[in-house]
Amino acid sequence: MASPTVSKTRSVLEGLVREGSFKWLLGKGSSFNEEFEEMESSPSAGRNWIAELSPLANVVVRRCSKILSISASELQENFNAGASDSLKHLSCYARNFLEYCCFRALALSTQVTGHLADKKFRRLTYDMMLAWATPAAASQPFLNVDEDITVGLEAFSRISPAVPIIANVVTSENLFDVLTKTTDGRLQFSIYDKYLSGLERAIKKMKTQSDSSLLSTVRLSRREKILEVDGTVTTQPVLEHVGISTWPGRLTLTDHALYFEALHVVSYDKPKIYDLSDDLKQIIKPELTGPWGTRLFDKAVSYKSISLSEPAVIEFPELKGHTRRDFWLAIIREILYVHRFIKKFEISGVERDEALSKAVLGILRLQAIKEISALNSVCCETLLMFNLCDQLPGGDLILETLANMSSIRELDQTNNYKAGGGMYSISSLAMVSNLGFVLGTSSNDLNEAGLVVGEIAVGEMSSLEKVVKESQNSYKKTVVAQETVNGAKVDGIDTNLAVMKELLLPVMEVGKWLISLIQWDDPMKSLVFCLVLTCVILR
Repeated sequence: MASPTVSKTRSVLEGLVREGSFKWLLGKGSSFNEEFEEMESSPSAGRNWIAELSPLANVVVRRCSKILSISASELQENFNAGASDSLKHLSCYARNFLEYCCFRALALSTQVTGHLADKKFRRLTYDMMLAWATPAAASQPFLNVDEDITVGLEAFSRISPAVPIIANVVTSENLFDVLTKTTDGRLQFSIYDKYLSGLERAIKKMKTQSDSSLLSTVRLSRREKILEVDGTVTTQPVLEHVGISTWPGRLTLTDHALYFEALHVVSYDKPKIYDLSDDLKQIIKPELTGPWGTRLFDKAVSYKSISLSEPAVIEFPELKGHTRRDFWLAIIREILYVHRFIKKFEISGVERDEALSKAVLGILRLQAIKEISALNSVCCETLLMFNLCDQLPGGDLILETLANMSSIRELDQTNNYKAGGGMYSISSLAMVSNLGFVLGTSSNDLNEAGLVVGEIAVGEMSSLEKVVKESQNSYKKTVVAQETVNGAKVDGIDTNLAVMKELLLPVMEVGKWLISLIQWDDPMKSLVFCLVLTCVILR
């Protein structure tokens, strides 16, 4: 016998079907039209309509049930049986059940080869975010759903990290800021779709990266994966500076090292190896270069380690700006920092491969952004997890939390996932494996290794999410405080004096330069200045 709730739901739904009310819930060009029309004509419409969910959330759950080959009502029964009482509380039931359905469907969908290229998958992930914003029946009684509806930060940060190639818990807010820079902080589907297309191209490019036979012999011993190559196009050369000499060549970054192969007349020289995985006290920083050792152009990266007698300087020439250098500096540091993280917390086995996977996926996301956006307006470091943790206040706490989650996740979460609980998102390592990459030693044996779950849990804010939130809030407070101090410095001065100070700035700079020469801070410059001045006076 049907319960009163089910009977009431069926009668409401049948009433909507008879009146054709579904059609006015939607805009004319909505992507939900087809689903609602199917639900109108389906004999099991009442049984698969979840009373607690909004119309939009019901559509998303229906799509998830199709992917999982299970009815919506059975999904609800499984959730009710497996979820804790706190997750089933009336105030959060709709959103938690929606997350459960989304995580289960995404875990299965991402196992399909080429899922990012599937327009239905792209639309599904976006609609999951829309539904997450208004999951309960009370939150969306009647809403005109059209193609112009946009996604907010909270929904993006919750759903997108459930597909680790799309976003990461630590960097999702910065990624959202980049994607919504021109749309007033709301994510449009057209931009989101463009971003996923960029990701698909970045994945294909990484899969097809080739190297020379000399480099292949070196890197295959450690099963290194090529992440980026530059210097193969004559219009965009890469130059290595050794003393006062300069050599063009090809630069290759793997998940363990940086390789430079100098170009001779017809072939490449034996690759120089700059190891990023060993503890060699490496220092990687921006560098100035110029002809005959002068320091004029800010377009290079300096690599210094105890294994080198002098720093290696690699230049990325371009006519305007230094975006190529900034990109390479960020991705080289990302690999260096992930290996430092692995060594500091003594991470090994499958957890080591998981950490490397996070770094690799971050670089893929940055490559996608590089394709669809001008990198000169993007701070590359903020989109790479280990780079960002090096900059954020409390970044060391984020890394410590990430390391501590490893053992807890493997013990507590894996069994739940394997049992079909669906209470957790998939891991970065599982994502990399599904994309067809082989990293480290465990990717081929993922099921036996056991790490298949990620950091997002249904209805909960994980310890990682909490510490990231605290760190971001601290950073924002620091920025606001600094801006207040800077503003007070100007506001405390009379307007006329502030203008006068701005006008006299060049004169003040010349004065500082003359004082520096007089004090012989740089003896060579001071000596040259005296000689020139003496010659002028004598003439």
